[in-house]
Amino acid sequence: MTIHSTLEAAFAEKRALKIISGLTNFDQTNVAAVVNAAELGGATFVDIAASAALVQAIRPLTHLPICVSAVDPKQFVPAVAAGANLIEIGNFDAFYVQGRRFEAVEVLALTQQTRSLLPHITLSVTVPHILELDQQVQLAEQLVMAGADIIQTEGGTSSRPSHAGVLGLIEKAAPTLAAAYEISRVVDVPVLCASGLSSVTAPMAIAAGAAGIGVGSAVNKLNSEVAMTAAVRQLADALAIPATVTA
Repeated sequence: MTIHSTLEAAFAEKRALKIISGLTNFDQTNVAAVVNAAELGGATFVDIAASAALVQAIRPLTHLPICVSAVDPKQFVPAVAAGANLIEIGNFDAFYVQGRRFEAVEVLALTQQTRSLLPHITLSVTVPHILELDQQVQLAEQLVMAGADIIQTEGGTSSRPSHAGVLGLIEKAAPTLAAAYEISRVVDVPVLCASGLSSVTAPMAIAAGAAGIGVGSAVNKLNSEVAMTAAVRQLADALAIPATVTA
């Protein structure tokens, strides 16, 4: 396993917190605000779109590891050259609303292509929630054999809670929690539970077997960096991540 060195402890302690700015978000001002909030709030690493220009703009702003996301393996190479620390095939949520599906065969092929281009960098791969749960588990095993160092789950954007409040938050997280539970029992790499999570359901993700969580819209859709930072801190507190003391 070739997990980025500064993430190893967080995954081992089951306290990894990834803040996602969005695979299709190339707005440098917004991404910078999300990244600043992630650092100030206590996140472990950040996930931004796979763009060399974006990495170059964000790299000086943070000491956190930068993950770049894409569904085209060729986009990773210049982003890594620009300073990205790890890569993610997926964050498919942005594509589902366009009617774009990612089936198991395609995700596995993308993983194999990416590994051939970048054989040594830490690689995370999302398992599409559109697959039946047993198919998700089978794909996760195949992805690890193909070189994935981290498996990410999803499902929150497609769940339709029927209740408000805390019960609704739990309903929204149910698909990704179920995937994390099943997948974490068959792979020997960290599982990152993402999509539809909140400070209420973050501890549930860890209890289900995840080594960490990924959160996007609950942070990046907020209208100020202060609000984003507060949201990140709330998530960090839910994972019992110690607050950083600044002079």
